[in-house]
Amino acid sequence: MPPPTSFTTQFLPSLSSRLGILTLNNPNSLNALNLEMIRSMVPTLTDWQAQSSSGTTADGGRHDNDGIIRATLMVGTPYTTKSGTIKPTFCAGGDVKAVYLAGLQKGNPLPYQFFREEYQLNHLIATQSSNMPQISIWDGVVMGGGVGLSVHGKYRVATENTVFAMPECNIGFFPDVGGTWWIPRLKIYAPWHTKSYVGGVGNYLALTGARLKGDDLLYAGIATHYVQSNRLEELKRSLIDATSMENDDDSSSNTEDCAASVLMSFHDGSINLDNSFLSKNRNDIDYAFDGKDSIEEIIESLESMGPDSQFGKSTLETLQSLSPTSLKVTLEGLKRGAKARSIGEALQMEYRMAMAFMRDGSDFYEGIRAALVDKDGKPKWNPASLSEVSEEIVNSYFEELGEDELTFTRKESAKL
Repeated sequence: MPPPTSFTTQFLPSLSSRLGILTLNNPNSLNALNLEMIRSMVPTLTDWQAQSSSGTTADGGRHDNDGIIRATLMVGTPYTTKSGTIKPTFCAGGDVKAVYLAGLQKGNPLPYQFFREEYQLNHLIATQSSNMPQISIWDGVVMGGGVGLSVHGKYRVATENTVFAMPECNIGFFPDVGGTWWIPRLKIYAPWHTKSYVGGVGNYLALTGARLKGDDLLYAGIATHYVQSNRLEELKRSLIDATSMENDDDSSSNTEDCAASVLMSFHDGSINLDNSFLSKNRNDIDYAFDGKDSIEEIIESLESMGPDSQFGKSTLETLQSLSPTSLKVTLEGLKRGAKARSIGEALQMEYRMAMAFMRDGSDFYEGIRAALVDKDGKPKWNPASLSEVSEEIVNSYFEELGEDELTFTRKESAKL
């Protein structure tokens, strides 16, 4: 059954020419994604995808846009600080605090509904036709659920304001929303190799929750373009113009990607990627995180760097503060995700993992308590050490769910 639909002012869809604009409008929560927003986005995208492919609405009627929707643009509403300063933001993640509160109530279905429907939305975006590309403007914070809304789209535009992270191990969870699919598939050029290869960057990002800036994202291929924020409104106008009927030379142009040339014309090619954090620390990242079978091996590699290695010291401190269960389950999820045959298969696995993290006593509840409820920053993980997290415990997070499995009909791969 498709998820229910809802209307909320926290998500504002609109059409300008033949550009479908998806505005995340929950600024007081940094545009955090909640169930109402998901239930509004799914039917909107479903209808637009139907229009793009057939010129009709999802229920079979004709749409009034006089042609096919050519592209979608996802943006976030900026928020205003207490001092009155306007700050850009894309999406700071899913509303995990609401999930936490619901999970404390026996029988409350929200945790199961939220993840099931969020992953269905991720899949819908990941399998959207390249003839209707999604462009996401990563101006400001992009974390967790916000990554899932955008990273599977064809184009991701970073700016000088971008702060990107998958910090789930910090809250006793794992990098989900398709993270087990795209993270193991990051192929990044290294000067000491003749071609791009996976290396340790993906594992590093997933396990540490490292915060990346725009140049890091471009270096890693996570962002496809870099545009200065003062040009974003101009970029939006150009995308609207590019999708207009007036720019159609003939009917065949409706099957072409109208965004590619526009984005390249705004891309700032002067960014020096050699100065990015990932580039500067690439040797250490690969040494510690590439090809390691266990968290213990990663820890040993970091320790072997010695006390004079700032990267080794700071990364070691970060890992030692995170949930041991999350770290081990995440690494196992990345290994299995690397072998997945489709984005749907990876998301199905992630739903199993998410449901296991919803169990009573899970580190998820302690992590949210420490980070977002009591805000003491002192979670008490259980088990408290890596040695106590057995293989049996890890495997329990991947058990099949029988009739409750998450399934998909589309089989296409994600864009990244």
